[in-house]
Amino acid sequence: MSASSAVPSADGRLGPAFRDVGGTSFVDFLSAHAPHLLPGGASNSSGASTVAAPHGTTIVALSYAGGVVVAGDRRATMGTVIARRDMEKVFAPDEFCAVGIAGSAGVAIEIVKLLQVELEHYEKVEGTLLSLEGKANRLASMIRGNLGNVFRGLTVLPVFAGFDLAAGTGRIFSYDVTGGCFEEFSHHSIGSGSVFARGALKKLWRPGLDREQAARTAVEALYDAADDDSATGGPDVSRRIWPSVAVLTSSGVAFLSEEEVEPVVREVVEARADNPGGAR
Repeated sequence: MSASSAVPSADGRLGPAFRDVGGTSFVDFLSAHAPHLLPGGASNSSGASTVAAPHGTTIVALSYAGGVVVAGDRRATMGTVIARRDMEKVFAPDEFCAVGIAGSAGVAIEIVKLLQVELEHYEKVEGTLLSLEGKANRLASMIRGNLGNVFRGLTVLPVFAGFDLAAGTGRIFSYDVTGGCFEEFSHHSIGSGSVFARGALKKLWRPGLDREQAARTAVEALYDAADDDSATGGPDVSRRIWPSVAVLTSSGVAFLSEEEVEPVVREVVEARADNPGGAR
């Protein structure tokens, strides 16, 4: 079926493509009838120059006794310039999963929105939620579809986490630029400050953390990343800009409010007043 079959007719009626019984994937529908609307679909890597665009940085994810915590700093950079100080980098495509983005901010947000539509489309067609692994694999195909943009400097490398209702546990997935999907265990970090955040997580994470301890560990790891990576934003007390923290449990996704995050951040900052290196 041609792409024109997905174009409304002169009288406003939907084309045949919209009336056909299709699959459960909205992305597959776009690939067949409007590929230019997909992230990377209109890019041309041949002879394309690198595009200067805001980039998001450090995201951490760690498991705890009740599920998973995903947290991110709020800084976006463009070269050596701070493009935004208060960017949101942690999103919830549905009620049981979250995506933390690192890389080209605009493309990453577009992919997250497309994933949200994809999951809603599947749920409406099938009448049930897609499995957590299925969600992770759908995101992987979108990352693979963005490969053409990678050659232009528009790389997207998210971390995906969710609560697996079938297994009764939280799970974390990472990706490479070709769409490879890998399950991570205990904790993971992405972005320019990830090497420093990961070192902090190795020292601070332990089995059986409760919700408050997991949130504190995430904030500590982001603090260490900001301490050594200029592209990662640390706690901005004067502007009251705090990290984004999402908690995923069997009840769904819950973002900690500013009132909940602020005392944790202030406690970490005060504890490091005479101990810049953090926990020993």
